[in-house]
Amino acid sequence: MENSSTAENLDDNPLSAEPGLKGADYVVRVLASRGINTVFGYPGGAIMPLYDALYNSPVEHVLCRHEQGAGMAAIGFARASGKTGVCIATSGPGATNLVTALAEAMLDSVPLVALTGQVPTTALGTDAFQEVDMLGMSLSVTKHSFLVSNVEELPEILEQAFQLANSGRPGPVLVDLPKDVLLASCASDPSSNAVADTQPVALPWNLCEQARELISQASRPVLYAGGGVGMANAVEALRFFQQKTGMPSVLTLKGLGAIAPDTTGYLGMLGMHGTRAANLAVQQCDLLVCVGARFDDRVTGRLEGFAPDARVIHLDIDPSEFGKRRQPDVALSGDLNILLPALAVKAPCEEWLKNCEAMRYEFRWRYDAPGETIYAPALLNTLSQQLPDSTVVTCDVGQHQMWVAQHMSFTRPENHLSSGGLGTMGFGLPAAIGAALSRQKQPRQDDLVICVSGDGSIMMNIQELSTARRLNLPVKVVLLDNERLGMVRQWQSLFFEGRHSETVLSDNPDFPALAQAFGIPAQTILHRHEVDDAIQTMLNTDGPYLLHVAIDAEENVWPLVPPGADNHNMLEDI
Repeated sequence: MENSSTAENLDDNPLSAEPGLKGADYVVRVLASRGINTVFGYPGGAIMPLYDALYNSPVEHVLCRHEQGAGMAAIGFARASGKTGVCIATSGPGATNLVTALAEAMLDSVPLVALTGQVPTTALGTDAFQEVDMLGMSLSVTKHSFLVSNVEELPEILEQAFQLANSGRPGPVLVDLPKDVLLASCASDPSSNAVADTQPVALPWNLCEQARELISQASRPVLYAGGGVGMANAVEALRFFQQKTGMPSVLTLKGLGAIAPDTTGYLGMLGMHGTRAANLAVQQCDLLVCVGARFDDRVTGRLEGFAPDARVIHLDIDPSEFGKRRQPDVALSGDLNILLPALAVKAPCEEWLKNCEAMRYEFRWRYDAPGETIYAPALLNTLSQQLPDSTVVTCDVGQHQMWVAQHMSFTRPENHLSSGGLGTMGFGLPAAIGAALSRQKQPRQDDLVICVSGDGSIMMNIQELSTARRLNLPVKVVLLDNERLGMVRQWQSLFFEGRHSETVLSDNPDFPALAQAFGIPAQTILHRHEVDDAIQTMLNTDGPYLLHVAIDAEENVWPLVPPGADNHNMLEDI
């Protein structure tokens, strides 16, 4: 037991080594010293020493009901807060259950550190109980993976793990912790393992001048921004650039919120389910300024036909993205907060801006669908209008994900959390839990979190309703139920001659009864006249809530750029 003088010294330097300080204790002190006050996980045998160290520590551990849920919650926490997410699992099946979350963080560039238990070093390679080679398994879905083979390596590896997760293009790092390493005494001096701060890189002024010249000569420019803007904390820099250049703007799914929705010339999301105005403007532009985006296949349609007449300026933190899918005329890698102001010159595009505004008006959304059944886009638009700007909205994957992107408004990227690169069903609910906890650690403790899900996606991680209830989080689940795997069904209808193979979910559970079994109040609505009252009831209920919404099984997401088509060849309601 610590005496008072020892405790005071440790308070002065929480990483100070002391006789008997175990590896597990050191891990927890590293977390606390980095301001990481919340971690997500699920205990087990090999990781038990770390859980013992967490007991009564200042680091709050959130027990999720599945390791994938813990990983997704850590991602939601990271994306909503801008901090590093941390998830914990034991060896074997616990660690393998994190793999999808690691891939999610890798493809969406989320800073995540996964701490996994491992069998003792003396048992490695013997097929011991719950031994899995996580180093090998995780290499393709992490920026780096570490196996700590000796407790003296622990300080340096942990320092590297957090630095790697946050440096350059953020992403996941896995640290595999054998049980004997966690139990061994750690006597290293952590101060000797500090990594020097990186010096700012000078701007390549010759390339900046080339980019400025292209902008100053462009009569039909378009600003195309993605998720890298929010990750770089460069929203204000992007908005300054857009205002100074005067060019119209479009956003990717991950970029939503980077431009305020009421900005003149903002045309919405582009790509497969983008707005007609956004897609048509990009197809007609003579200059495309790509900021923190990567010419994803869901954005470009047929690559050879994407923005065919445009010169390209590409700004990104990751130079490996340059030329991967579209060769830029000017490529600049670095901090967007420095690059964007340096390129902010007026473009001669006043008439073009007026034309884009006219297109936005001509192709505005309509919400006057006939009948009394609930029209999902109209419901989401109504919900969006009643939410505070600070509300976080998380999504699962499917038709509802695209409807949210099309029909809800976001004023900041961190308020829209959606699985982009991996398209993970089951992301929404645990991500909402992580987001809600991140907001509770900030002054805005009363921020709502809305999880929009479908009857397919919700079943992937529905066990996390228990976590939301136990913590009494303000997570409101809006469950759109068409008794179908809606997006797959839509493609089967359009491109597979209506053969609806394994997409009918007519055996769904009674979702409100299931929510109530978890202790969560719930309601079902069937008709559009019920929508307003149901939304108010949901928003006025403390803690978690589930609003079950029956929608038409045949409702499709429009517009749609079909496979192999150019973005101006959009299918409408057929």
